[in-house]
Amino acid sequence: MTGLRERKKQRTRETLIRTAIELFVEQGYERTTVDEIAAAADVSQRTFFRYFATKEEVAFALQDMIESSFYEAVRRRPAEEPPPVALRAALESVWDGIGTTIEDTVPVATYTRMWRTIETTPALIAVALHRTTRMSELLAAEIARREGVDPDTDPRPRVLVAAFTAVMQAAARLWSTGDDATLAGARAATMAYLDQLPQAVGVWEPAR
Repeated sequence: MTGLRERKKQRTRETLIRTAIELFVEQGYERTTVDEIAAAADVSQRTFFRYFATKEEVAFALQDMIESSFYEAVRRRPAEEPPPVALRAALESVWDGIGTTIEDTVPVATYTRMWRTIETTPALIAVALHRTTRMSELLAAEIARREGVDPDTDPRPRVLVAAFTAVMQAAARLWSTGDDATLAGARAATMAYLDQLPQAVGVWEPAR
């Protein structure tokens, strides 16, 4: 069982994330300072920096948790699953947890607004691109490991992950700019887009 001290630390972290996101969507990322986040969360600036090294880090804190859950789910998929199946099955297996991660911290509508904030803030767009590149490399390395291939000589792991990532981003953009701001709507949009992925990448055949 988690101790009282750890639960308190977790509550403080969640409060900082929630407060930061609310401020970012209300007044803009670049106009929000660490001092304002700390004050609104009723903690000191020093406390803020115990949990987050930068304002940028707290902006992507929820996304960090979601991406880590997905990556670990991919690593746990059965070895016999073809890579496209493993990626989709991993996403489905963690979807409910993704919803809980979001709703335990902020309302889904606020998360949607934060997504839009990221996509319209130049400083955050650059960070998001770097994060996507880093996660894509991790996923490609994991797919290569599962298939026993070298991603530097066999392009298929990176091609598959690039296609999967692009589909996820397109679905997320559709959801975040649409009228249905529910998690059910996000799931429906994502799975509808992923349904098109096998036709886009073809059948995964053994290397020759």
